[in-house]
Amino acid sequence: QVQLVESGGGLVQPGGSLRLSCAASRSIFSIEVMGWYRQAPGKERELVASSTTGGSTNYAESVKGRFTITRDNAKNTVYLQMNSLKFEDTDVYYCNANLYGLGPSFGSWGQGTQVTVSS
Repeated sequence: QVQLVESGGGLVQPGGSLRLSCAASRSIFSIEVMGWYRQAPGKERELVASSTTGGSTNYAESVKGRFTITRDNAKNTVYLQMNSLKFEDTDVYYCNANLYGLGPSFGSWGQGTQVTVSS
């Protein structure tokens, strides 16, 4: 198991930017998939972006061109750069470490960080 701690959430105006960080308790070099998910009250958790050990990335259609996921293996940290934020990006954002790529439910979750986009 790996412990994950997210940070970087907060209140931002529409069109603004935030960078979320997910610090892992151990090396993420061999973790097949690192991902960011988000969840609104009463809704299912959904994928925002993911990154594999092979360097592949995947993004939800709603964030393509605005969000960027990066892995810093040296720092055991995954980042989510969020630009051009919209009201609908307001959610709790969670980091997931999926060791063998079997799916997020088989991985570890962080505690979440709140992102609020409001004028």
